Amino acid sequence: MSLGLTPRQPDMFQTTTSFCESRVSAGSIYGLLHRECFELFPDEMFKDLFRDVGRRSVPPMIVAVVMVLQRLEGCSDREAVDRFAYDLRWKYAAGGLDFDYPGFVHTVLVDMRARLAASEDPDRIFKVTLQAAREAGLVGRKRVLDSTALFDAVATMDTVTLIRSAIRGVLKAADRETEQQIRGVLRRDDDYLQAGKPACDWEDHAAREQLVDALARDARAVLALLDGLKLEEPLEQAGQLLTTVAGQDLETGQDGRFRIARKVAKDRIISTVDPDARHGHKTAARSFDGYKGHVAIDPDSEVIVSTHVTAGNVGDAAAADALLAQDLPAETAETAETAETAETSVVEPLRVYGDSAYGTGELLKTLQAAGVETFCKTQPPRAPGGRFPKTEFRIDLDDGTVTCPADHTVGLRPLKTGQVARFGKLCAGCPLKTACTASRNGRSIHLGHHERQLQAARAQQTDPDWKAGYTSTRPKVERKIGHLMRRKHGGRQARVRGKTKTAADFSLLAAAVNLARLGVLGLDRQPSGWVTAT
Repeated sequence: MSLGLTPRQPDMFQTTTSFCESRVSAGSIYGLLHRECFELFPDEMFKDLFRDVGRRSVPPMIVAVVMVLQRLEGCSDREAVDRFAYDLRWKYAAGGLDFDYPGFVHTVLVDMRARLAASEDPDRIFKVTLQAAREAGLVGRKRVLDSTALFDAVATMDTVTLIRSAIRGVLKAADRETEQQIRGVLRRDDDYLQAGKPACDWEDHAAREQLVDALARDARAVLALLDGLKLEEPLEQAGQLLTTVAGQDLETGQDGRFRIARKVAKDRIISTVDPDARHGHKTAARSFDGYKGHVAIDPDSEVIVSTHVTAGNVGDAAAADALLAQDLPAETAETAETAETAETSVVEPLRVYGDSAYGTGELLKTLQAAGVETFCKTQPPRAPGGRFPKTEFRIDLDDGTVTCPADHTVGLRPLKTGQVARFGKLCAGCPLKTACTASRNGRSIHLGHHERQLQAARAQQTDPDWKAGYTSTRPKVERKIGHLMRRKHGGRQARVRGKTKTAADFSLLAAAVNLARLGVLGLDRQPSGWVTAT
């Protein structure tokens, strides 16, 4: 399929421009796209997705506009092509097409997403909106980080369903000869053709245990067979998935029977349909299944600067490097070879804001090494029962000593996880013991590898100017996440399966929200570049 081109000379008597121009706000996303769609998403921008010969495609500029509006308005593919056919604002946004400009089938959107995903620049639509904001001077040197839950688009499976579904996945991925070999080692009275839970008297404890054991033995038999075969990639991946789901929830009893383990495996797979999804916790009381969408915004313009998607069980701080990847390299020192000849310029330091999820010692150390001014809240240490927290102890990292509130001093000893100070017998006759510890062995103070960074961060947070800057800036990201997660845009429910597709969809949503924001700010293309009315 070759590149199609968007018509630039519509019929003056049938164009949607004359009808919509007085009815659609110039500051709306429809008005912005109408004015600038050829500059934002020219057909040539997608040239690498098509061949030089073949049937002409639907003009990619039109498809890009439809994809942006589809994501902003939370439409399915079929709903989106219907909107383009019958909602004049959509044709107006695509450069002012004629009233009778032909529509297209919904599979064009599916095809465009697949082409973008397979390309070297899958996030180009988001990058275009960000580049326009940068040229207009809307992106400064401040970043506010936060995350939000994205609920997966599949049902969470229990252990029985997981194992059976994984066996079915192996059978589906195998060729006919290998499938017959696999069926030859299966012992359960089950053809593994139909999805869902197997038949069982779920009220009968013995029947449930027998089912789990039989499924586990079938899984082990399949894996033992595959271990001796040369596997194609799809079958190898299916075998790896079966290995994981069979091993994460099961344990062997003394009688040799397999049972469901009374524990939750780390990084547990919750669905064979979407193996990337995970159990996640936004707070201790709020759990979810799926992914986390991470964003970094410029707090002054409220433009989204970067996005990232991780599994639901990944901590917020772990995504900070990806969110700041395009900003941190500019802060690193030049190499010794070029330092003498490089022209020096004064660059405003990057400021990073985040809640306590980003106040980890490791991230603070990384940002400090990059010359970043950090406004990430670090939680004060707490002790159970209202006893003395760690901050009541005088910790001298240079001398390697810790002094307790009763003026007892002990040395720090190394651990794999950091250092520890044990007061031991000194606590026995201490009058402050009840306010300090309930342990028979006395109080212990554990320090991580990044204790120095945490101490410095906590001291910095006592500065009134730091507090004022934090409280006036960080909450802005909450409002932007509210914009992203509006029910109008589809809410928090993921529209696709898998981390890669979810990340692409989240990036497209960020692009749409950015364009809506740029429309409000009056983005305009001038000979000198992008400018805004503000």
